[in-house]
Parts: sequence; C-alpha cells; structure tokens
Amino acid sequence: MRILYPALSLLLCFAFALTGAQAFAEPYFSPEEVPEAPVRRTTLLSGLDHPWSMAWLPDGGLLITERPGRVTLYRDGKATDVTGAPRVLVTGQGGLLDISLHPDFAENRLVYMTIAEGTEDANHTALVRATFDGRAFGPAETLFRSAPDKTGGQHFGSRMAWLPDGTLVLSVGDGGNPPKRVNGVLSRDMAQVRSAHLGKLVRLNDDGTPVAPPAFDGDAAPGMHTMGHRNIQGLAWDPLRRTLWASEHGARGGDEINRIQAGANYGWPVASYSREYTLPMDVADHHSLPGMADPTVVWEWRFAPSGLLVYTGDAFPGWKGDLLAGGLRSETIRLIELDRDGTPTGERDIPMGDRVRDIRQGPDGLVYVLTDEGDGKLIRLEPR
Repeated sequence: MRILYPALSLLLCFAFALTGAQAFAEPYFSPEEVPEAPVRRTTLLSGLDHPWSMAWLPDGGLLITERPGRVTLYRDGKATDVTGAPRVLVTGQGGLLDISLHPDFAENRLVYMTIAEGTEDANHTALVRATFDGRAFGPAETLFRSAPDKTGGQHFGSRMAWLPDGTLVLSVGDGGNPPKRVNGVLSRDMAQVRSAHLGKLVRLNDDGTPVAPPAFDGDAAPGMHTMGHRNIQGLAWDPLRRTLWASEHGARGGDEINRIQAGANYGWPVASYSREYTLPMDVADHHSLPGMADPTVVWEWRFAPSGLLVYTGDAFPGWKGDLLAGGLRSETIRLIELDRDGTPTGERDIPMGDRVRDIRQGPDGLVYVLTDEGDGKLIRLEPR
C-alpha cells in the first residue's frame, strides 16, 4: 500500500494544472539487444580515480575531474595534477563532479565545477567557480547551494549545460532512495515539492543568481527550471534542434532521456516506468499523467545513464545530430538515431566493458569517454 502525503497530493493537483507542461509523444522503448556500431577504441590514459567529467581547453588540453577531489590536466599525451581544486565532501556518489568552462573562458578564464558539500548528515549539491591559469585554480567562489540539505551520499545530480543565452542549467538529484527522508518526507517525493531544489533542474545566470522560474508561481525554489526528476547525470544542448536533452536514472529500470521544456513536470516519482529495488512492484501507479511530460526514450532494463552528447562533428558523418548516452550498469554507450524533429528512429550499441561516466566530443570531432572505476580510463573512439 502506498502512502501519499496530503501536502504532496495538493502539490500534484497544482502540477496537473500547469499549462506549460504538456505530455510529449509516445516514448521510444530501447531494446536491450541492438546492432553494434563499428568503432575503434584507444585508451589514452588510465589510473584515474573515479573520473566524473571533462572539459576541453582552447589550447587542446583536457581538464578531468576525479570524484575524490582531484583535477587532472591531460595534454599532449601527458597527465599532470592541477592544484587548487575546491574542497569537497567525499561520500557515496558525492565528491568533485562536473566541470565546464564559461562560454567566454578565453577572456575570463573561469571554470565551473559542481561538488558535494556539507557532512554525511547534512549535505547538498553546490556550484563553484574559479579562474584557471593553465596550471592551478584560483580561490573557489561558491555560486549556488541546493536546499534543503539531505542526508547520505546518494543522488547529487550535478550535470551542467550552458544555454545559448549564457545561462547555466544544473541538475539536482532527489536526495536518495527510501528510506531516506528530508523534513519528514521521503527524499524522492521532494521532486514534487516546488519549494525544494531536490529533483529539479535549476537555471542560473553566470554569477549564480537564479533565473526567474518559468510557469511556476512564487512558491517555487529559486531558479527552478523543471521538476519531477530523480537523478539527471547527462545534459546536452542540441544546436541543431535548439533544445536541451537530459538523461536520467530511474530506480530498477525506467531510465529516461527527456527533451527539456521550461516549466515542465517530468513526473518522478508519481509517473515512472521504474520498479522498486527491494519489492516486486512499480514505483508509481502510472507511467504517464495529465499535465506531466513523458520521456522521449525509456530503458525498461537497467541501463543507468550518465554522460550525454549530441554529436555535431565530421569524424562520424553518419552520427551527426544523434545522441550518445553513456551507461554505468550496462557498461556501454547507446547511439540513438534521431530524425530532424528529434524523434528516435533507431539505435546502435558501443560496448565499452566498463562503467561509462562521461562522453564528450573533442575538437577533432572524435568522441572521448571516461570510465568510472578506481583505475578509470580516458578512451578515444574513432571510426573503424
């Protein structure tokens, strides 16, 4: 028997009334077995400690974050430590997470990083920025902290994506699996609590000030862009379709790719294809609900998405405009073919043999992958 808190029921009534959160087309259900894409894999670097993200510098160097709090600079086949990385809380899934350059990095030298901050009993996702001189970071400035605090080391979200207007979208996880609670409410139910950042996408100006929430009234958390998310760990701006894509963890199955629409409610945990970890039952009573946005892609099997790329290069001409989604549990990358409007038309598999944490396109048009292990790797994908 499911218990729906009265306050949550009221919030759902408001959510159903949102005119800006229309359901999208019927989802594409990803099959577990698909043809393999022909690529050559080359390991460029190993020995990384649970690498999480990477960002290309204008000079061709690559900054790589490692979850325990280290940043590595990879340039010309050599790896060096970057000093001055921000202090982080290392617990469970938390630590030093995403990294992204300011769109005007060549002029202002600003690097943005997401981190876990606080203690085991009271922590949150934070956004910091610092200048980078080619060898070291300057003092970190904290721009944003999610609220309220949660407990434990689960579901920090933490992916970033810049929009063309210079604003930054940041994911915040729902806070964790049952029995985790925040303010007496199951953590995952916080994704439907509008006054909380948990389970949301947040949109910020480059100085960390919140962008006014679209289609949400005054009780919305500062900067709230969308709601109803479990744990987004892939975000990618699509310059061809002028849209933002997000890949999101379900519980046991029910992973998603969503096309992000400002002001939309994406349903978690009241509309989902996920099943409970410990019980033979669905998380939600519904796969879809009026006033909530449906996913574009659903993995009913356990894919565990992290890292998302819209390919725009020339090295793989047949991939242009398609999505590449990394998988942790599946240890693979899925190439999701899209038509001009962004509707999935097919899928191919790129087995990696290790947990895929991040995927980025290099300045050479090739694809670069980070694997999430104690002996993590930087791998380059090339046409075969």
